Amino acid sequence: MTMEKKDLFDFDTVLERRGTASLKWEKYREQDIVPLWVADMDFRSPPAVIRALQLRIENGVFGYTVTPDDLNETVMAMLQTKYAWKVKPEWLVWLPGLVTGLNVACRAVGEDGDDVMTAVPIYPPFLSAPGFSRRNIIKVDLHEDDNQWQFDFDRLEQSITAETKLFLLCSPHNPVGRVFSAEELTTLAEICQKYDIVICSDEIHCDLILDRQKIHIPIATLNPNVAARTITLMSPSKTFNLPGLSCAFAIIPAKKLRQSFKKVMAGIVPRVNAAGYTAARAAFGECAQWHAALLDYLRGNLATVEQAIHQMPGISMAPVEATYLAWIDMRASGVNRPAAFFEDAGVGLQDGIEFDAPGFVRLNFGCPRSLLEKALDRMNSAMAKPR
Repeated sequence: MTMEKKDLFDFDTVLERRGTASLKWEKYREQDIVPLWVADMDFRSPPAVIRALQLRIENGVFGYTVTPDDLNETVMAMLQTKYAWKVKPEWLVWLPGLVTGLNVACRAVGEDGDDVMTAVPIYPPFLSAPGFSRRNIIKVDLHEDDNQWQFDFDRLEQSITAETKLFLLCSPHNPVGRVFSAEELTTLAEICQKYDIVICSDEIHCDLILDRQKIHIPIATLNPNVAARTITLMSPSKTFNLPGLSCAFAIIPAKKLRQSFKKVMAGIVPRVNAAGYTAARAAFGECAQWHAALLDYLRGNLATVEQAIHQMPGISMAPVEATYLAWIDMRASGVNRPAAFFEDAGVGLQDGIEFDAPGFVRLNFGCPRSLLEKALDRMNSAMAKPR
């Protein structure tokens, strides 16, 4: 375990990411636009991860790589410590990315022409994966109640068809930032059990809980019956800023479901690369202090966003309980194309249309505070101008 102290970590320095083939920054190459759209952070990864990668590179041999035994052990220990979840090593299926897992799950459950259900707004790959897998998508709107996004369980159950075989869950939720309660997860699981629906739960943001009153509950830990119908997807990529290293894993307790998942992967899905495994092992095993410091910094950034947004006319946002993403409601602002409007003002946000929610934008506040304040000032100036 690293002995580094939280106050030694630097989240304030603005790093130069132009010219590094960064998806986030290349979108606005040679434009004066602050990119706060795609969900990667503008922070260096933890020092322990960087050191581990340096040691691995010094070895100099990058052959075919299997999952290191100590990585499985590290992940199992982490799940036991955080969630009292006793996972067996054979339940773990390593993947070159969580989106890969979503698409494999859609192919592994049911048959061509079956239905896949999800709740919108939702992270765009949830909307595309069923179609790529020759399935139909059923979208059920989340609803806002008392300034909180919630499932509409009555409508959800009414929307289930005889062909509905899979529910795609995002928990914590991207983009609305909810940490679902045990009661909410139990109700959803009971509906899925009633109609014999498998749950694929994207829990990639589980280590980014910002509301100190909330805890993440993996839906598979509710009871053994829920675990038997659940594919849980996790990754170090969001928490430790490692998405470019392509490393994720599925937890699939049911043998038959796990075999179906692996069968779809066979011959198509590549192994995780050596760097991804190395970074994951260090992230989960050696970065507790960095992680705590990150959460403190993100909470400060969130407070900065909330203060700024609440001062802008016609704009609102529900509380962000988890993630580093603010889901901003522009519907009362009089701005018809909010993402394009803010691009013109020098801020790159992600358009709500991509999440099946026109009239919204998503803002990534995982960046140095000075950069965030610059973007928020531009947004405020744009909203203050007559239109």
